[in-house]
Amino acid sequence: MYFRLKSKSARFGAFIFGTILVATFFGGTLFDKKSDKVPVAEKRLSGPSAAHFFGTDQLGRDVFSRVLSGGRLSLTVSLTVVSLSLIIGLAYGAVSAALGGIWDHLLMRIVDILLSFPLIFLAITCMALFGGGISYLIIVLALTSWMDVARLVRAEVLTLKQRSFVLRARAAGLGSWTTLFRHIVPHVFATISAFAIIRMADIILIESSLSFIGLGVQPPQASWGGILNDGWPVLSSAWWMSFFPGIAIVLSITSLNLIGSALKSRWEAD
Repeated sequence: MYFRLKSKSARFGAFIFGTILVATFFGGTLFDKKSDKVPVAEKRLSGPSAAHFFGTDQLGRDVFSRVLSGGRLSLTVSLTVVSLSLIIGLAYGAVSAALGGIWDHLLMRIVDILLSFPLIFLAITCMALFGGGISYLIIVLALTSWMDVARLVRAEVLTLKQRSFVLRARAAGLGSWTTLFRHIVPHVFATISAFAIIRMADIILIESSLSFIGLGVQPPQASWGGILNDGWPVLSSAWWMSFFPGIAIVLSITSLNLIGSALKSRWEAD
């Protein structure tokens, strides 16, 4: 509650992102039928109007409903990828710090090698090799975005291992692994929460980029990047096709970064 009341930027970001979540997950369901209607030729590439808030595309489909349904898919992919990458990175980083010595050094060198490749290039390479589709997209993004989490978790675990409550747990006779997962790992969640929110913004951008170049979500399923790709050839004559999904991407990323930055500042202050 303190966080919500004191941070204006976080409240603004939460309001924007909350609105996007409600619109995409609940509003999108209401407008799906409108998007599935057989288009009328005269309605193709018509501009924003009372009947079609965001205009229509080359096939006469309602862009507003497609932005909502595409947002639902893009946000679902982002949430799933971040959840999986947190699980992998948390386990990897915690085990590396717990093992210590040569094993810790070896595991972290593997992370350093993987981090030497930009995430977007790793994702593009893997998607080009294994093909598009939501399942492959989620797996590839999750397997290429856990390394930062692992390094952050390792650093936190190494710091927490010297805290008094951990020393007391060991003095009470608890084993190293029990102490790690019962007393140390729960304290890491607060730190990685800000990282997870900011990483969500990164995944939205990467997923949209992959879908835009045809390596992400495949038609006829809609995603923000895919809708942008549909509107690219007619950008000069039908600006609304690219403008509205682009605005949705910008607002989502900006709002998540506002929330994540406020959380990060709060944890650093504490």
